[in-house]
Amino acid sequence: MGFTLFLRVTIFKVKIRGSEFAAFSFLILDVYAMKKTLLLILFCVSFAVSYAQDPHFSQFYASPLTLNPAFAGKFDGNIRVAGIHRNQWPSINRAYVTTSAAVDFRIMQSRIAENDTWGVGLMGFSDQSSNGAVKFNYASAGTAFHKGLDEEGYHQIGAAFQLTYANMLINTANLKFLDQLTPFGFTGVTNEVFNNSSLKNSYLDFNAGLLYNGSTNDQNNFYAGVSMYHINRPQQSFTGAYFILNPRTTIHAGGYFPAGQTGTLHVSGLVSVQGKASEALIGGAYQLRLTEDEKPTSVYFGGWMRLNDAIIPYAGLEFGSFRLGASYDVNTSSLKTASASRGGIEISLIYIKKDPDSKGINCPKF
Repeated sequence: MGFTLFLRVTIFKVKIRGSEFAAFSFLILDVYAMKKTLLLILFCVSFAVSYAQDPHFSQFYASPLTLNPAFAGKFDGNIRVAGIHRNQWPSINRAYVTTSAAVDFRIMQSRIAENDTWGVGLMGFSDQSSNGAVKFNYASAGTAFHKGLDEEGYHQIGAAFQLTYANMLINTANLKFLDQLTPFGFTGVTNEVFNNSSLKNSYLDFNAGLLYNGSTNDQNNFYAGVSMYHINRPQQSFTGAYFILNPRTTIHAGGYFPAGQTGTLHVSGLVSVQGKASEALIGGAYQLRLTEDEKPTSVYFGGWMRLNDAIIPYAGLEFGSFRLGASYDVNTSSLKTASASRGGIEISLIYIKKDPDSKGINCPKF
């Protein structure tokens, strides 16, 4: 039964999850004992200069209200419930764990034109990092109106607004600092002093989006949109120093069309920019229908690519009113040495309730 100890401490300028930090102390402690491995990561970050990027999902198409508020109410059904969970870098103990749950539905359909849509969306969002020491929680409410551009309802253009309440918490009791490190682990006493055991901050945020949706028949759909989050540039503050949250602008597009007698090809992509951080994703999935009833059972397989960062294989299953999806980031950037090419696993689940007598409408499908 061997025992190996490897300790490495470096300080360098690095981008983590798209965020750039001026100084970063990265400590890896590997302990191999009785064929078990303990991987402990300590992040001590200097916030003298930082450009933060919002949490993001690889399955952006499965979290419509974090992609664009204008997707509220834009689906074929009466009510949609969407949930998604991401564990980024699972090889690092709870480095980033992100969860979102949302519901959206239509309103006033009997009082507006038949080819118009008015939707309302509600969303809860939680992002935790550093083994739960840092927590960001969000609650959002928004509305979107889609105006029909033709009598058949094949083409619509919509606009949306969304208001978010954000609450941030840092539990300083769960943090470890470099001056606590001894030959026996983090057993020393830190010289860092905080007035409170937790640091809190909250703010209101304003988001908006535009969306075009079109079809040429009842078997295809295509869409394009632009969204902007943090329009009001809210301030974040924990210890008296203020940081401006940069707006996040996302341009996205996608669609689906028949591919064979029992198949449909879904494609989508986006480009998102926030401060000095940016990301671009593109890809698609093939839907194979296993049955041909009113609510066919289908399997999905495909993948997306986050340019210069990761390859993201995807698999999904659609049955009844549910669609389950799973993806995994295979890291391809320079971080793959530390992450062993392992990125983040994501699980999504979408439920859509639809009346049996619904005539069906062409909408983006996630």
